[in-house]
Amino acid sequence: MGISASSHGEGVVEIVMDAPPVNALTVRGWFDLAAAVREAGRDVRTRVVVLRAEGRGFNAGVDIKEMQAGSGFEALVGANRGCFEAFAAVYECEVPVIAAVHGFCLGGGVGLAGNADIVVASDDAYFGLPEVERGALGAATHLARLVPQHLMRAMVYTCRNVTAAELHAFGSVLEVVPRDRLRDAALEVAAQIAAKDPQVIRRAKESLNGIDPVDVKRSYRFEQGFTFELGLTGAGDRHRDAFVADGAK
Repeated sequence: MGISASSHGEGVVEIVMDAPPVNALTVRGWFDLAAAVREAGRDVRTRVVVLRAEGRGFNAGVDIKEMQAGSGFEALVGANRGCFEAFAAVYECEVPVIAAVHGFCLGGGVGLAGNADIVVASDDAYFGLPEVERGALGAATHLARLVPQHLMRAMVYTCRNVTAAELHAFGSVLEVVPRDRLRDAALEVAAQIAAKDPQVIRRAKESLNGIDPVDVKRSYRFEQGFTFELGLTGAGDRHRDAFVADGAK
């Protein structure tokens, strides 16, 4: 369990999140994920990365129970930095990253999928940012890469979710497939990329990042400042404590 990486076919590296029960990653989990993605990208043999998960859903964000278990702001700062590093690792990976999303993709999961180069999803996948209900902000930067601006704002304010089918209609999800076909579908797309000249693909990734209209690292870091502000004023703890208490019922 945790984060694992393995080679699959010619130049394809598969990175898997497996953190039961809902793939809500601990601080260490986020940094481990970042390290696995960066290691894969730096290996000259890697041509493409597939990022997927085991279990009930792709990713449920940070481990709020870990954050509320201690005193002070160490866990909050750790989660902020861990997410920042993992999202950046996906974005800056030297080769294309394909996110294979099933079930829920919430909070930090949106950060990963939004920064991926390609998203393939199962027909039961849904995406959302419950941050407002958790006394936090963040990953709207990445949600804005998946949905139009006004829908992104509505999703942040209301915490509503969107389906993989909706994202497919927007063009931000490449394919929607049955759950039992998801891994194969992602690997098929990966094989198409791996068949191209790896030198050209790496330059293509670098060039596409270079023409992005939004600096995703700077934008996300700006959002994170408001999460810390909410933490200092007590709003963050109030909402996170309520979430933990609800889960204990």
